[in-house]
Amino acid sequence: MKTNFVESEFAPLKRVVLAQSQFYLPEGEDELDTSFLSEENLTLFSNKVGDVGDLYPDMQKKWENEKEEMFQLLTSYGVEVIRPRMLTEYEKTLGKESGHGYANFFSRDPFFTFGHFIIEGNLRFAHRRLEILPIRDILTGESKHSEAVYLAAPQPDISEGLESEAGPFLEGGDVLVYGKKIFVGYSGLASNLNGINWLKSLLAHWDYDVIPVRLHPDILHLDCALSMVKDGLMIYCEEAFLDGLPTELNNWDKINISLKEASLLMANGLPINESVYVTDQSFTELIAALQSYGMKVETLDYEISRIFGGSFRCTTQALLRTSN
Repeated sequence: MKTNFVESEFAPLKRVVLAQSQFYLPEGEDELDTSFLSEENLTLFSNKVGDVGDLYPDMQKKWENEKEEMFQLLTSYGVEVIRPRMLTEYEKTLGKESGHGYANFFSRDPFFTFGHFIIEGNLRFAHRRLEILPIRDILTGESKHSEAVYLAAPQPDISEGLESEAGPFLEGGDVLVYGKKIFVGYSGLASNLNGINWLKSLLAHWDYDVIPVRLHPDILHLDCALSMVKDGLMIYCEEAFLDGLPTELNNWDKINISLKEASLLMANGLPINESVYVTDQSFTELIAALQSYGMKVETLDYEISRIFGGSFRCTTQALLRTSN
C-alpha cells in the first residue's frame, strides 16, 4: 500500500474515507445549531429527537443508497474506498444519555490530511466530538510508516462549560490544501482562530503556510464556499469571503455562486482529478459551467446528505491524492 500523502484538492484521488450514515438528533435546540442549513431543511429538525433511521426510515434508506452510489462511482475510477466502522451500542447509548446525541455521517471534519500529515481536529458541535472514534483504526493503519506524521489538536477548553467557545477548534471542512499552502476558514460555527494559530505554529517547522480565511457567519465551513476544481479554476461564493479571496487565489478563473446556492452545498463537490468533478445532478447551471471549462462532470443525487449539511466533499476525506 502506498503511504498516505495529499498533494492538493485536485491531485488524482487514490484512497479515501467515505462516511457512514448514522445520526441521532440531540435533545434541546441549543444542542443543534442549524443556522447554516437552508430554510427548506429546518422543519425536519424542529422538535425532533431520535435516530434518523427511526424517525425517517425511508430517508435513511435513501441516505445509505447515496453512499453506495458514491462508493461505486469512486471505485469505477480506481479509487480505493475505506469506510469507518459503525457505532457500537455503547457509543449510541452514551450519546443518547448525554443529551448530545451521536453522529457518524461526515468523515471530512473529524480529521484532515495534507502532505504526510494526519491530524485529528476538534469539532465545535458537542454531538460530533466523538465522531473521530469510528475512523481512528483507519488512521492508525495509515500512519504505520516512518514518513507519516499523525497527531491530534489539543483538547478544547471546557473551563467555562462544555459549550465554551475557546476551543481550539479545527474541522476538516475548513481546511483546503494547495501544495504547501493550507487555507483554513473560520465563521464562528466551526474552526476558530485558536485552532488556526495552533496549526500555524506547528506547521511553521515544516515550511507550510497556513492562511486564515474569515467567512460569512452563515457558512459552516470553507468548503461550503470554495472548491478548487483544478489548478486555476474554482467554484466560489464571493459573498462568503468577508475580507475577499486570499491573494494567492485572485488570478484563478471563477465560477461564482450566491450565498443561497452555497447553502445548498453547490461548492461542496469533489474533484477526482483535474479532469473529473463530482457534483449533485440538480445543479444544472453549475454542471454546464464546469463543462465549459473542459471538465468531465459526474453527477449523483445527494439530496439527503445535503439536507444534513454536507455533500460530496463533506462525506469523504482523502488519504492519498498525488500525481505520482
